Amino acid sequence: MTVTMNQKAFDHARELIASGQYVIDDRDSWSEHQPSARQENAFIEQHGMGEYAKWHLGVDDQQDPDRKEHYKFPYGDFEKVHRCGLLAAESRAGQRKYYDIELAVAHLHGMLEAMRLRV
Repeated sequence: MTVTMNQKAFDHARELIASGQYVIDDRDSWSEHQPSARQENAFIEQHGMGEYAKWHLGVDDQQDPDRKEHYKFPYGDFEKVHRCGLLAAESRAGQRKYYDIELAVAHLHGMLEAMRLRV
């Protein structure tokens, strides 16, 4: 399995954070805030796989791009970036030694922290 960073998703997350579309939540909240399979399917049906891809910081090039399994490291709820989602992605990317994704997520996390300190 070769997972690489999804640059479009990274750019999308940066834009969302810059425009205030984020949630500063607790580290352990991702299991509650992560979209369910039903929500994912409804989002894909309404918006298509291209939009679904923007919410995942990694892509697995050994999986079909028209399947959800192609997309890894979700970071939001299809509306906002979630701090807990970024932290979960950062941890998993580090464990699996996907350093490009880990660094990208660390950058996004840093952006969130900077926004939080501004308020």
